Amino acid sequence: MVPQEMKFRYDPQADVLYCWAGEPREAISVEAEPGVFFRLDPTTDQPVGVTIVDFVERFTSHPGSIVSVPLQAVPEAVQP
Repeated sequence: MVPQEMKFRYDPQADVLYCWAGEPREAISVEAEPGVFFRLDPTTDQPVGVTIVDFVERFTSHPGSIVSVPLQAVPEAVQP
């Protein structure tokens, strides 16, 4: 079943953005680049979320720009 919404929680003290789809669940974190972690279902390797460390610092240093995150670290099964 495809989740109907994404959920986000920002921790301003740690400057970390947590994003997930569906209900919270156990996941394996794979670091795509320093501070960007894809969360994968341990059974299916499907993405269930992403965690971005230094979120404000990362995105405010590029105002008005699109910031890219490489997918090379995500297993082939979950890449588009």
